Amino acid sequence: MPNELTAWWDVTALVRQPSGTTDERAERDLKEAAALLQSGKTVAFPTETVYGLGGDARRSDAVESIFTAKGRPADNPLIVHIADRRQLDELVSGVKPVEAALMDAFWPGPLTLVLPVRPGVLSPRVTAGLDTVGIRMPDHPVALRLLAVSGCPVAAPSANRSGRPSPTRASHVREDLAGRIGGILDGGPTGVGVESTVVQAGDDGVVTILRPGGITAEQLAAVAAAVETDPALAGSGPDEHSPAPRSPGMKYTHYAPRGRLCVVEGPSPQRVTDHIRAALAEAAARGERTAVLAFDEHRSAYEGERVYSLGSLARLEEAAHRLYDVLRACDEDGAAFILSEACPQEGLGAAVMNRLLKAAGHEVVQA
Repeated sequence: MPNELTAWWDVTALVRQPSGTTDERAERDLKEAAALLQSGKTVAFPTETVYGLGGDARRSDAVESIFTAKGRPADNPLIVHIADRRQLDELVSGVKPVEAALMDAFWPGPLTLVLPVRPGVLSPRVTAGLDTVGIRMPDHPVALRLLAVSGCPVAAPSANRSGRPSPTRASHVREDLAGRIGGILDGGPTGVGVESTVVQAGDDGVVTILRPGGITAEQLAAVAAAVETDPALAGSGPDEHSPAPRSPGMKYTHYAPRGRLCVVEGPSPQRVTDHIRAALAEAAARGERTAVLAFDEHRSAYEGERVYSLGSLARLEEAAHRLYDVLRACDEDGAAFILSEACPQEGLGAAVMNRLLKAAGHEVVQA
């Protein structure tokens, strides 16, 4: 049975406070949340990417509560969050030189490394039966304090019902999981807006991207000798019968709004906007409530339509930051048919398009 929601803590003071100062009430609330984790309960907390739903990764009862609350498929592994690299000695059987270099460059931060798990330490539900585990160190003051005070390695997927857009605000967590989890730490809106990049390093030092995210391929290439993208990311859609994925986000449809979402690509912005406007007119004739996800450079082309901004194409970090908020706004507005412009898949665009395609169930139209 789901846990009853027992607590809501506003700890935004821990985000805003100047270095070297403390907020006694927020620290007390954070300690209460840490005690819940220690007792095997689940706590949602902010990271620099999205809100995570955490449980002690060593306890199968805690991890089972995560799967139950989210309705998450059993073969979808979880990422373990730590606050101190010294915890790796307990959790993994080895770290390659390139992996250590990536940690030096990007931890704390939105990078998850898939490492060989030490047998018998973590709940087998965390690894989904694999001999590896994804580990990261989040770059958020609330997350780091929670992890440090609890003393737990914390398994934490995004704090939403499975398949829904990931939560970038505590209110999103409450909307999806109220009554199913132990508590929510409200640290305000998150920063990056899309989940961490997940990578795995081979014995030859080649780093393979299993899920694009807040650290780009170009950033990884500045540290690793070579960077590749897992071929599964180029697939046309989820294969529900494929083996257990090595990383979250590889197999199933994720991040989806309630309405149908279609991504439109084309050889020119004009072709894309013309196609979207025609599709909107057809949907309106069917009586469907519609919405457009557009970049600022093209918003004027959709005058009279319900348009949600993804920011500028010149600053794709804006699209990463806004995407999940926008998808949830479409739900709040009751949009039944949503059309989104595509973006170039360089830099953070790779993560934005990965999430858009997953949210659309890989429904893509060539204009």
